[in-house]
Amino acid sequence: MESILPVRSLLTRFFRLEAASGLLLIAAAVLALIINNSPLSPVYGALLDIPVAVQVGALEIAKPLLLWINDGLMALFFLLIGLEVKREVLDGRLSKPSQVILPATAALGGMVVPAMIYWFINRDNPAAVAGWAIPTATDIAFALGVLALLGKRVPVSLKLFLMTLAIIDDLGAIIVIALFYSDTLSSASLMLAAACLVILLAMNRSGVSNLGPYLVVGLILWVCVLKSGVHATLAGVALALCIPLRTRHAEASPLLALEHALQPWVAYVILPLFAFANAGVSLVGMSVDSFTHPVTLGIAVGLVLGKTVGVFGLTWLAVKLRLAALPSGASWGQLLGVAILCGIGFTMSLFVGSLAFEPGSSAYAGMDRMGILTGSFFAALIGYGVTAMASGKPDTD
Repeated sequence: MESILPVRSLLTRFFRLEAASGLLLIAAAVLALIINNSPLSPVYGALLDIPVAVQVGALEIAKPLLLWINDGLMALFFLLIGLEVKREVLDGRLSKPSQVILPATAALGGMVVPAMIYWFINRDNPAAVAGWAIPTATDIAFALGVLALLGKRVPVSLKLFLMTLAIIDDLGAIIVIALFYSDTLSSASLMLAAACLVILLAMNRSGVSNLGPYLVVGLILWVCVLKSGVHATLAGVALALCIPLRTRHAEASPLLALEHALQPWVAYVILPLFAFANAGVSLVGMSVDSFTHPVTLGIAVGLVLGKTVGVFGLTWLAVKLRLAALPSGASWGQLLGVAILCGIGFTMSLFVGSLAFEPGSSAYAGMDRMGILTGSFFAALIGYGVTAMASGKPDTD
């Protein structure tokens, strides 16, 4: 019984954290939209273009503030994702194949179908096809935040299903970024990054439990990956996989300690900052044609329809083939609502969009954000409505 209580406490804290983070994300995105479509628009652009440089000897990293947020702070977000994935694989809901089948199948459908829809709509434009991965992402902060509005009307098992699906979805996004959104590679930087990984693994194997050395080598790894052409945020995932979950003695888990320390910073600072920096779509000159452009349409339809068909369709198939069972206490109507909520791509979609269509240099940079915001808004609205109707009336006692 004692071992169950900390797990429940951890899950309660996580769900509360994600719900609060979702509200902050909404506020940050709305604020960015308002500012960038007001007389303060030049200030917003100038703020994100502020040059920030760090130099140590011959090594110099010079980027505008926007890229420090996207490449630097978001590496901490991916570090947290990596820690969560490792913990779940070793000691959680991903540790048993029977627990993984249903959310993994749903996550696969939720990535493949939106990508196919986007590709079909943009198949005649090679430059636009580069955004195929944008509608494949799910924003767990927003999705769990919407579910939290329904309280106890939604069974915990359904929230766990969504959380596990989103973790697998994030893992898929990491693989997609590594394979399809890396620039020309630098062999020297990759060799140095590999050396950092060897050192991290050696520390893990030798029983080093102090987080300090891992973070120092992790920072060097981030610099090497940044200079290599592979996206810098992947350094966060690599570092996470090297941090030990268990120790040889009675020390507290380094992985859990770092995860708990990062969670509030990522939820309340990093993700809202990222949303504020990337969601400021200019509405100047916008018309109906802007929303029907193949890039905007492909993303919005991919998020709303693609996620729904992919997640719900493959879940239904897995259950009908008796490969898995529905989450305990959940109905098909509730599962449909959750499948629609998976179309809230927001944070991860904006991130992938910034890689596919670089802001300031790609003609589709504004269109992708319009598609993400439109698709995520309708997915949240429709998903909440369907889930609420399927969950019945709230208790009045």
